[in-house]
Amino acid sequence: MEHVQQTPAGAAFPEVRTIEAGRPVQWLRAGVADLMRAPGASLVYGAAIAAVGVLVLTLSWNAAHIVPALVGGFLLVAPFFAIGLYDLSRQAERGGAIDGGASFSAWRRNTGQIALFGVVLMLTLIAWERLSAIVFALFYGGEIASVETLLRDVLAGKYWPLLVAYFGIGAVVALVVFSIGVVTAPMLLDRDVDVVSAIVTSVRCCQRNPGAMLLWAVIIAVLTAVGFATYAIGLLVVFPIIGHATWHAYRDLVA
Repeated sequence: MEHVQQTPAGAAFPEVRTIEAGRPVQWLRAGVADLMRAPGASLVYGAAIAAVGVLVLTLSWNAAHIVPALVGGFLLVAPFFAIGLYDLSRQAERGGAIDGGASFSAWRRNTGQIALFGVVLMLTLIAWERLSAIVFALFYGGEIASVETLLRDVLAGKYWPLLVAYFGIGAVVALVVFSIGVVTAPMLLDRDVDVVSAIVTSVRCCQRNPGAMLLWAVIIAVLTAVGFATYAIGLLVVFPIIGHATWHAYRDLVA
């Protein structure tokens, strides 16, 4: 079995680099290049996520209060499900042929810590779903509606306190999860580190590069919104691009 990279002896945490604020644009381009280099395996991951997205939207279409929680939840847990995409980019970086099949078992390189990170994200998802339900219960005065009805009411100026409260709380949750997870999963794949060290390193990346991290968060949010706006079909391509780009973010940020 291939071993993960060791953290240098005597170093409590890996070194975090300072990068240019516009660097995330280069990550996105590199993500597209990786998708083009390994389209078959990459699109398998994209197809799986898109299928889940379509299923979720179909089942929850007439219960609009669930949809925002699920879409937001996707952003929370996506780093875990992109492990295979990070491995494809890792292989591409090393040159030679890319083994798509090997990416499906990439998590075995650091099984326990990757699984623990998955648990952290799942608990966050559960907490977000409960918060989302509470916000809707407090600020949405009508009956549980379809997505079309909810959008019509919001665009008509109704329930603006719901909009403010939802996006306010959602932004705080998203900021926290983004900070603890922006490089955590690829780092756990690539190095022999524990999940706490990876999370601390991820937070330090955000502290040292607030401009670049803000731009990266906006790019991820916009691309994900586009993916779901196409009834999740767009996730077929969006998810692999973000996953591959996240690997390049990790390689730029962590020495």
